[in-house]
Amino acid sequence: MKETLKFPAEGCITCGHKMCTKKVSLFSNLDDHQIETITGLIERKQYKKGDIVMHTGDDFNRLYIVNHGSLKATTYNEDGKEQILYILNDGDSLGELSLLKKVTSPYDLIALKDSYICTIPKQRFDAFIKENVEIVFGILESAHEKIISLEKLVGAIASNDADTRLRFLIQRLIQETGQKNPEGIVINLQLTREDMANFVGVTRETISRKLSNLSAKGVLKILDNKQLLIIEQAYFEL
Repeated sequence: MKETLKFPAEGCITCGHKMCTKKVSLFSNLDDHQIETITGLIERKQYKKGDIVMHTGDDFNRLYIVNHGSLKATTYNEDGKEQILYILNDGDSLGELSLLKKVTSPYDLIALKDSYICTIPKQRFDAFIKENVEIVFGILESAHEKIISLEKLVGAIASNDADTRLRFLIQRLIQETGQKNPEGIVINLQLTREDMANFVGVTRETISRKLSNLSAKGVLKILDNKQLLIIEQAYFEL
């Protein structure tokens, strides 16, 4: 269930939406006046863990910005097996091309935890584009980055090697949530072991065993169910 609400202290209500707007790389080159205009276009929503933000086939008619929380974009094959396409965390956005053309969603968008989402409807954004055509280049650049990510994902999926898929998944998590510390890189797992197993194409028990094997080899360290310490980052480079 989705609802409009007052955000928590760190959310939009205290920053007038500027916090989430400035987090998005798509808007990084806008001047203060343009940021103010974009800020006025934003709608706010809250989702509980497990809520479906958008179903496959729904009108994809707005940009989604994660102010605080985490979302996953996922599809299902004919056998009902889940395939995660994107994981979105604080400051990430999704739906850039939907600001240029009306499309339907090719995936489900699901909250991995309680999340505060800022959205910009296409109908509100159209007028801004007419006055600021240069932002189209930013939209295309952001979309291109996601296409490259999907191409790499397709390559990993095409591999029948579960270890290759696991390396690819952890590489993506390093890029998306990695935080350096003196011992290596800490990644925060919004995905459950079941999610990771679905991505890699093995059972939950197998994914746990593979992570334990990597820990025994000194490649990573399992801090808890939600955190991994990556010690040998080069191992995960494909």
